[in-house]
Amino acid sequence: MSKTGNEVLELKNKSKISELLDRFGLPRLIIAGFLLLLFVAAPFVGADFTMQLTNTINRFSWNAILVLAMVPMIHSGCGLNFGLPLGIVSGLLGATLSIELGFTGVMSFVMAAVISTPFALIFGSGYGWLLNKIKGGEMMIATYVGFSSVSLMCIMWLLLPYRAPTMVWGLAGKGLRTTISLEGFYDKVLANFLQINIGKLSIPTGALLLFALLAFLMWAFLHTKTGTAMTAVGSNPTFAKAAGIKIDKVRTLSVVMSTWLAAIGILVYEQGFGFIQLYTAPFFMALPAVSAILIGGASVNKASIPNVIIGTFLFQGIVTMTPTVMNSAIHMDMSEVIRQIVSNGMILYALTRKTVRSR
Repeated sequence: MSKTGNEVLELKNKSKISELLDRFGLPRLIIAGFLLLLFVAAPFVGADFTMQLTNTINRFSWNAILVLAMVPMIHSGCGLNFGLPLGIVSGLLGATLSIELGFTGVMSFVMAAVISTPFALIFGSGYGWLLNKIKGGEMMIATYVGFSSVSLMCIMWLLLPYRAPTMVWGLAGKGLRTTISLEGFYDKVLANFLQINIGKLSIPTGALLLFALLAFLMWAFLHTKTGTAMTAVGSNPTFAKAAGIKIDKVRTLSVVMSTWLAAIGILVYEQGFGFIQLYTAPFFMALPAVSAILIGGASVNKASIPNVIIGTFLFQGIVTMTPTVMNSAIHMDMSEVIRQIVSNGMILYALTRKTVRSR
């Protein structure tokens, strides 16, 4: 029997829905549905919906550049950048030196970015050289690089000759404090720039614009000759080598880019958070960034700007909304416990998700 026109149309619609579901991914659809459910449930359990939406947008603006830092290394075949703390350390050096040199306000943020850049270039070049020596085991070595750099800096924060009274321990007069306030320096310098306030809803326009600029530049770079070569190295190193591409040079460039983006990302995080956190604070900052981009749909050898945006919003939205809604529903202060369960659960899901390597 021949199918009627309605049946054919229905089959086409089903195939389109199935195709969209496959492209977006069932796990992301479930996470997005759960986040939407939390937003809907918030007013009914007594949580302030507008305030929670503001918190989610704020956390997105703090973390988006750190997630963006994953993209170049994934494209070059270096895998997920578990060595992100190396770039974060570069940013922390820039931040503390900017304050030490007496810069304040907007200029302290600008100078922190400027000072952190040479550190990111030097550390990133060394990091890239190391990863080129152990092709195939990049992510394992990157984890140790990240942890060891943070441990080394725990010693250096005490030994480096900082003297700014707002940063050093008051009793000894030397050695940096664990937490340094950015009040009077670059606290909320991006968040307050062109900030949009609609009732209780507050949008940190400056931080979002900086992310948009860096995301656009990353997208544009990946469409240049060098960016195409980087993608080729990650997709098929043998073909790339046969085409005359210098594989080690391209991989090192991707590591340097990732390290620099991490340095800028931690400065943006700090200005939103209002504090510089030193010593062991950067230890596990790579895990949420790695998880966010994987939840957004990236794999170990393929990533895009939409993966960064979707993954960061879903991850930060769930981490922000779940403890608030649960606390309001059960009337118990378990926010930190719930936050740890949810964030670590999402990290576990992201890191164990099966991915198919593209050919």
